[in-house]
Amino acid sequence: MSLATKYNPEAAESKWYAYWMENKFFSSMVDHTKEPYTIVIPPPNVTGVLHMGHMLNNTIQDVLVRKARMEGKNACWVPGTDHASIATEAKVVAMLKDRGIDKKSISREEFLKYAYEWKEKYGGIILEQLKKLGASCDWDRTKFTMDADLSEAVISVFIDLYNKGKIYRGIRMVNWDPQGKTALSDDEVIMKEIQSKLYYIKYQIEGSEDFLTIATTRPETIMADVAICINPNDPRFTHLKGKKAIIPLINRAIPIIEDEYVDMEFGTGCLKVTPAHDINDYELGIKHKLEVIDILNDNGTLNEKAQILVGEDRFIARKRIGKMLDEAGQLDKIEEYKSNVGHSERTDAVVEPKLSLQWFLKMEDITKPALSSVMEDVIQLHPPKFKNMYRSWMENVRDWCISRQLWWGHQIPAYYLPNGEFVVAKTKEEAVQIANEKFGTAYKLDDLTQDEDVLDTWFSSWLWPISVFDSEVFKTGEKNEDLKYYYPTNDLVTAPEILFFWVARMIIAGYEYTGEKPFKNVYLTGIVRDKQGRKMSKSLGNSPDPLELIKQYGADGVRTGMLFSSPAGNDLPFDEKLVEQGRNFSNKIWNAYRLVSGWEIDPNLSGESNQASITWFENRFNEGLTEIEDHFEKFRISDALMATYKLVWDDFCSWYLEMIKPAYQAPIDAATHAKTIEFFEDILRILHPFMPFLTEELWHQIKERNTSEALIISAWPNAKAYDSQIITEASQVFDIVSQVRNIRASKGISPKETFSLTIKTKQAELYGRFDAVLKKLANLEDVSFGDSLENAVSFVVKSDECFIPMEGQVNPEEERENISKDLAYTKGFLNSVMKKLSNERFVAGAPAAVIENERKKQADAEAKIKTLEEALAKLG
Repeated sequence: MSLATKYNPEAAESKWYAYWMENKFFSSMVDHTKEPYTIVIPPPNVTGVLHMGHMLNNTIQDVLVRKARMEGKNACWVPGTDHASIATEAKVVAMLKDRGIDKKSISREEFLKYAYEWKEKYGGIILEQLKKLGASCDWDRTKFTMDADLSEAVISVFIDLYNKGKIYRGIRMVNWDPQGKTALSDDEVIMKEIQSKLYYIKYQIEGSEDFLTIATTRPETIMADVAICINPNDPRFTHLKGKKAIIPLINRAIPIIEDEYVDMEFGTGCLKVTPAHDINDYELGIKHKLEVIDILNDNGTLNEKAQILVGEDRFIARKRIGKMLDEAGQLDKIEEYKSNVGHSERTDAVVEPKLSLQWFLKMEDITKPALSSVMEDVIQLHPPKFKNMYRSWMENVRDWCISRQLWWGHQIPAYYLPNGEFVVAKTKEEAVQIANEKFGTAYKLDDLTQDEDVLDTWFSSWLWPISVFDSEVFKTGEKNEDLKYYYPTNDLVTAPEILFFWVARMIIAGYEYTGEKPFKNVYLTGIVRDKQGRKMSKSLGNSPDPLELIKQYGADGVRTGMLFSSPAGNDLPFDEKLVEQGRNFSNKIWNAYRLVSGWEIDPNLSGESNQASITWFENRFNEGLTEIEDHFEKFRISDALMATYKLVWDDFCSWYLEMIKPAYQAPIDAATHAKTIEFFEDILRILHPFMPFLTEELWHQIKERNTSEALIISAWPNAKAYDSQIITEASQVFDIVSQVRNIRASKGISPKETFSLTIKTKQAELYGRFDAVLKKLANLEDVSFGDSLENAVSFVVKSDECFIPMEGQVNPEEERENISKDLAYTKGFLNSVMKKLSNERFVAGAPAAVIENERKKQADAEAKIKTLEEALAKLG
């Protein structure tokens, strides 16, 4: 094949993705002759389009899957989407509004028809976009959380947990989203620090002219106050025990109670108790048997119980009541105040604590296996710093509010009877049968009404690693062949913000329904942020369109750009220069192959002069591959890429190819060329998980290959033993080359002008082995060994002193300055090494090889310092 002068990502991406799909390289079936490797995708919302977080997350998953596939494992990456109750319902309601249809004016059945219409039109967009990224998912296994079989699994689990006594229905304080008009679990509430106002309100003491001042950020709820609470140990309020206070504006008397819960240091030391609108007040109300007055409608407006400002929005009411209190002389002052306020994760509305009749899952006992499995590293979090966060959540878990006041989702399988009771059943027919057997009645289908609410979206996605393989196991308890083979899955890649939302709950469900963990490793990505540190979002307008980035820089450029600075668990400070660097890397590899493929081969030439170069790179490749494997094993994916990048760009392109490159228009020997192609093929293998399109293209450019020889399924290289001494010696030679090149550049001497080099050394045989390389790369006329030279520029590499004669061009002052700078730098370097070696924790905890390497750095630096000091002394 002829190689284009420039790499065309768009052509390569469309060609090779189609090739992989046509040949079913992504497909996976049960095969007991192979070790399974399984990842389930964190199902993106059916409402979603590709954003930068998806790009990072799915690139990491694809890297892991492609590497496993090349290692000969039966790689299975299951894709799919989540129905996302709140987000999708909001989209459908907006669509209906555009068509002049009010949700309230149509039936549930009609609404669901519109919802499925929306889902069919937009629901698969994000999965199609992932293909542009190169995601090698088994698309034949694509699942949707409301597929019939997955929906049946959800209903089976609800019924099972209810029958086990783990699901109950009751009135509890919940998080209420006034915009979505639904309850939320604690995990769906995002706390944000916002600028508020602290209102100091005067409550008159009943039968007195005295006042009690209360500080609150929510004056609009004073009409729901049922008590004033003081701390019994606070001497300021002893005289108020047993008395009553009058609520301003509505003049209702409420008791003054005592409880040590009150913080005497906050505000005025008094607390207004509003059980219907604050979770802590609710607990206080239960303890003191106080009345509950709920003054808010479901949409956040004031109801009749408020007595004033009925129908007003809560935030408008807040401002108006502040003004009314001021006019009534009952507002002492207003202070600026920062407070943490809960917001709905989906709608961003300020959440209201609200007493509501909801369905709950008891969490205290069901979470125990999920907590111990992570704490004991049966399931490993990467990085492990998130274990403390996980433990904190799991040890302080509250019952999970699983009902949502929506139509889009899995409708709760509870049926209400005319006698005020309810039964839980899979269908209405089953419910009638259960009801008649339980109560001795003769109800008909029309007598029963199904619960209007749907289940929390997470109540379906917590089953995901199981249900995508076997939706029947929840009902039968018997695993099918897929579940036995693919489960537990291997690695989960997700974001820390859903560690409890989703990860913990999948672990809970895994142990509840299979008796084992759902995955072995959880890789937690960071948040993609802009250069100012802000989270990328559409609202801020700081997030680039991923598809535009792919169009401009190529999918491989974007993939590597995303991974260049994204260590696990740490945020990614995204800069478009990163993907530009990724594109440049693609071009570097392309041009490297163009160079190699353009050489003429002479079968009669000897390759002996290149043997040292070949031996060096062979050892350096195996050293690099060992390092890359170690990074993968420890889930340092970004480090694995950087190690690959340096091996390819620095060692292969900048050094090896320069070392063996024939002179202009001269041929190369066959043995060196064959070995270079072999190296190139190994490089393409280790690059493939990161850069699948470019590597597959070059793989087929090297020679014609049939389908069974495609790079995507070729064998991952095995790291062989390597000689670190050869690598160290070559590095020393490269240092000399770099120093000679620097001297030319600093003195404005042409690279074409040859130098003579004299080395004062005790290891002349080292330089003898690399004599051809040294002369070629540094453009040296000859290399000799001896003592110091007069009228020469000198430099030190390790303990060896090197001299380049430059009659009339040597400035002693300049030489003294250069040596002094080198000496100061080396002393600083030695100091940093000694600090490490004097750190007991470092020496005790680091591997022996790392300690040995630091000691070698110490010895080299000490030898170099001695040589530099001697050179400085000679200059006087």
